[in-house]
Amino acid sequence: MSHGEKPRRTSVRRRLAFWPLLLLLLLATAASLVASLAFGSERIPVGEVVGAVTDRFAGREPGRWDVIVWELRMPRALLAVVVGAGLAVAGVGMQTLVRNPLADPFLLGISSGASVGATAVITTGFLGALGIYAVSTGALLGAIGSALLVWLVATAQGGLTPLRLVLSGVVLSSGLSAIASFLVFLSGDPRAANSVMFWMLGSVGGATWEKLWIPALLVALLGAGMLALHRWMDAMAAGPDTASALGVNVTAMRTTLFVGLAVLVGVLVAVSGGIGFVGLIVPHAARLVVGARHRVVLPVAALGGGLFLLWVDVVARLAVRPQEIPLGVVTGVVGAPLFLLLMGRGRYRFGGQQ
Repeated sequence: MSHGEKPRRTSVRRRLAFWPLLLLLLLATAASLVASLAFGSERIPVGEVVGAVTDRFAGREPGRWDVIVWELRMPRALLAVVVGAGLAVAGVGMQTLVRNPLADPFLLGISSGASVGATAVITTGFLGALGIYAVSTGALLGAIGSALLVWLVATAQGGLTPLRLVLSGVVLSSGLSAIASFLVFLSGDPRAANSVMFWMLGSVGGATWEKLWIPALLVALLGAGMLALHRWMDAMAAGPDTASALGVNVTAMRTTLFVGLAVLVGVLVAVSGGIGFVGLIVPHAARLVVGARHRVVLPVAALGGGLFLLWVDVVARLAVRPQEIPLGVVTGVVGAPLFLLLMGRGRYRFGGQQ
């Protein structure tokens, strides 16, 4: 009897460890969200930030810092959290879909397609009638187009298998990146080239309340949907044969994941550009902390990704003030050594490989 109770106690301890971690991440995100509002080209005392936020919720007369805190920095901070959470969730889904530890949300060429759309807008003035939404719209159209192209190529060759998806995505991504570079070359405008490069490396500097609700809604819906399918995703991560033996419709599951991830990543890239590393390192870091079950990996990765990108944006604003560093530069410089440090602290398994 005592021998049989030992695994049960271990399982209970692991479940109890998950909830304090989740609560800690929630509190850290909330506190960091408020603290991040104090940083920028003009430093605002944290007390003034708290006052400006509470004045809004209490319906009092706006104070001195209301415009900066509420209209400029709050949407930016919230978008950083949403995009970070979305990229982390998309990274978990992509690594499960193709069963590859090197997979990230941009594996299917979605980011490269978005780059072509955004570059076409910046260099040619295409969709200029849409004003401030022109670049985002062009990027979204390019992302959807590239995802559809990967879908058609993979299905025409036999189906959405992990190998076909990876090869199709990598090859098409290279071709689309070349097209984006060619558009910059043809423009001959150094300012356009700088704008394209900054967009490709990612930024949440253009955040507004109007741009926030669509990605936030998509991240919430896709995250909840993947969480509801966590048992099927666990089976998919073990391999198609195991998943089929457990009653999972592998083809339908792959199609569902592909479509959901393509839409999610397309929208995230459209509002923030191509922010690398988040969707690659955060899912692995979450697995190192709480294990490989999707029921616990997804929420931990979402909160961890949002918290990580929020502080990346703060560093990007402060490092070379008054200029800003693209977020992709900071995520690479900070994320790579941090991830290698985590990987070196213990054993780690992915898809049966140690």
